[in-house]
Amino acid sequence: MAVALVVVAAGVSLGLWAASGGDSGPTASEAGSSRGATAAAPPDGAPEASPGPSRSYALSEPPRTIPAVRDHEPARGPGWRPEKGNRVVVDDPALADEGRLVAGELGMAYAGEKDDERAGDLRLALNDGKGANPESYVMTVRDGRAEISGPTDTGVFYGTRTLKQETHEGGTAPEGVVKDEPAKAQRGFMLDIARKNFTAGWIEDRIRELGDLKFNQLGLHFSDDQGFRIESSSHPEIVSQQHLTKAQVRKIIDLAQSRHITIVPEIDSPGHLGAVLDAHPDLQLRTAQGSAVQGAIDISKAESAEIVDDLLNEYADLFPGGPWHLGGDEYQALTRSNPEASFPQLAAAAQERYGSGATVADLATGWLNDRADTVRAHQRTPRAWNDGFFRGTSVQAAEDIQVAYWTGKEIGARAPLEYLQAGRKVINYNDEFLYYVLGEPQTFVYPTGQRIYEQWTPRVLRGTAAVPERYDGQILGGSFAVWCDLANSQTQDQVAAGIRMPLRATVQKLWDPDRPELSWAEFRALADRLG
Repeated sequence: MAVALVVVAAGVSLGLWAASGGDSGPTASEAGSSRGATAAAPPDGAPEASPGPSRSYALSEPPRTIPAVRDHEPARGPGWRPEKGNRVVVDDPALADEGRLVAGELGMAYAGEKDDERAGDLRLALNDGKGANPESYVMTVRDGRAEISGPTDTGVFYGTRTLKQETHEGGTAPEGVVKDEPAKAQRGFMLDIARKNFTAGWIEDRIRELGDLKFNQLGLHFSDDQGFRIESSSHPEIVSQQHLTKAQVRKIIDLAQSRHITIVPEIDSPGHLGAVLDAHPDLQLRTAQGSAVQGAIDISKAESAEIVDDLLNEYADLFPGGPWHLGGDEYQALTRSNPEASFPQLAAAAQERYGSGATVADLATGWLNDRADTVRAHQRTPRAWNDGFFRGTSVQAAEDIQVAYWTGKEIGARAPLEYLQAGRKVINYNDEFLYYVLGEPQTFVYPTGQRIYEQWTPRVLRGTAAVPERYDGQILGGSFAVWCDLANSQTQDQVAAGIRMPLRATVQKLWDPDRPELSWAEFRALADRLG
């Protein structure tokens, strides 16, 4: 069967015409590619094909997207391409933002709510979807039209991201039905803007990139020893010279919401508060000998809790959304061999509050619980780094504080199974795979997309070994993280280039943790083609 490409009448995209003859045409698999093709003229003297009963198409192939779609039911047909002047229509006003966005991206006309059907339409719809994953969607390409439906506007948005990739640079969305949903509900990217000042425009570019890749969280670590990077009205004295204004942050939030991305703020405490303590040295933790402890606030003082709660309350009004990162890691008082002897004021405060025998670790756990109470009053779900949880304490961290598991290198390290067996929810920040630390200090090396793609899954929480599958439901997702320990080691543009493939590999494994169908070389080539 010789196969030639023809243009379908009435503005429908390229089709495939099968006619009797030699065997020099493309194979069925080539003809059915979803990547689009260039129209081929008929051989000299051959009549042009016209639509009719004799027309046939190769069975369509699955879309090639990042992340890959979970299921595609192939069909025979021309597929779908956006055409200038064709319409994007919606069946519910709640989808207007998604409709306008994709219409602008594809060069189509946004027509609003319409009941009629026209050739070339892209229709966005909400379906009943009772019990369905709220981020799921169904995309149907049939009869020269495309429809994306989902139980929520988020699912429909993700369908438009798939379509945008399929039709990139003239590609064709293949005929058939895509049924797609993520395996993990939290798919994050965390950015340390405290140690390194990133411009608002750079952050906005990352949000657009993250949205197209179906990430749904952006963590902003904006307070640390080196800087406090967002304008403050409650404590303007702590803000670094280079910082984001609240107007810039609101613009970032608006853009993130349009891409269905939740921003997860982090004001780390009781450690990593150097920028705050520079303006309030009276609150800095000191040893029994009077030596100041870098970045650590004295949690025996009521004023310490007051200033941190001031900040938590202020920024809870700025950032919408559910998750809130409390930090809790690397409190230097607890790295001493005998914290009670080194910091008698902390030991005395612990015993006064929790009784004789209480320890500095008990006091630190109480601090974490108190800060969780503060953000919980704003309907936020608290999370903290795994080294902010301690074993053998009489005071236990509140059950709803989620574990951001990043390392097994801390003093008294606790394996991931300890948290999972205790019933805790965990987010995967595995520093073996997901930590991009500027300058590669200590034992860190820049992670590669290939290693994430080939070796990591959400169940690989520490090192390279996966936890048992029975705990998979407690692992809410994961986050790739950029830390700026040696801030001048890379420019903003170098960071963007360095994390490009790791981000794509990470979201592929969060969307579908199974072994990918594409090899790494094929995945990388696909990423290069999609831009």
